[in-house]
Amino acid sequence: MTTAPFWPVALTIAGSDSGGGAGIQADLRTFAFHRVHGTSALTCVTAQNTLGVSRVDSLPPEAVVAQMEAVFSDIPVQGIKTGMLLNQSIIQAVAEALRVGSRAISLVVDPVMVSRAGAQLIDDTAIATLIRTLIPQADIVTPNRYEAELLSGLPITTLADMEAAARKIHALGPRAVLVKGGGMAGSLKGTDVWFDGSNVQVLVTEQVDTPHTHGTGCTLSAAISANLALGHPPLEAVNQAKAYVTTALHHALAIGQGQGPVGHFFPILELEA
Repeated sequence: MTTAPFWPVALTIAGSDSGGGAGIQADLRTFAFHRVHGTSALTCVTAQNTLGVSRVDSLPPEAVVAQMEAVFSDIPVQGIKTGMLLNQSIIQAVAEALRVGSRAISLVVDPVMVSRAGAQLIDDTAIATLIRTLIPQADIVTPNRYEAELLSGLPITTLADMEAAARKIHALGPRAVLVKGGGMAGSLKGTDVWFDGSNVQVLVTEQVDTPHTHGTGCTLSAAISANLALGHPPLEAVNQAKAYVTTALHHALAIGQGQGPVGHFFPILELEA
């Protein structure tokens, strides 16, 4: 009788993107690329394509928690990531379910509050609930520039601002913070700042010249979660995830009439070239 090999499992708690570029769809593809089995708890359904979002329908908080509990009760999960949680009720329910059921599991919180263009996606009450209940549980929180401004209360235009914001966000309770520079200008666009309470690291990656960047935030947080599930230390998981996203951007898909998604399965695309 042979013993089944260890197969890491990750859970994504996020919304569905009907265009397939972000959300649950991007997370599951990212998990699969990393040879991590992906499970999911859906929070909302969007009618979405490369041109934008035309409709959003939320699931009842009880339905979100039921999905989480179904996974936890049967499947050993090594990593969890959260994405679009949409409203205060879902955030509160998810935070409570995680507090009860997943103390030993790594948690990556992608605080989907503001788009990379600066548009606020959830209301102030939901943001306050996220700060109070979920962010303190995170092993790593991954805000973009505008989310970091909201979480820290600081304007961010320079590298020093990014570092100051990372320190302020860390004081909210997560073990580590990655302030992403995708929304920054000039040379800072490919620069992220890591802070884990003692260690500040400026992480610089290549800027990829493509308009097709849909799903980069979801993909990065999912890749971090996958690498944590595989057993990599937190900062190494972040660096591995950044390298993955950079290569996926090089293979972005020019589909639809707007902003296409990154190429999650770039080895396949390379084989076909």
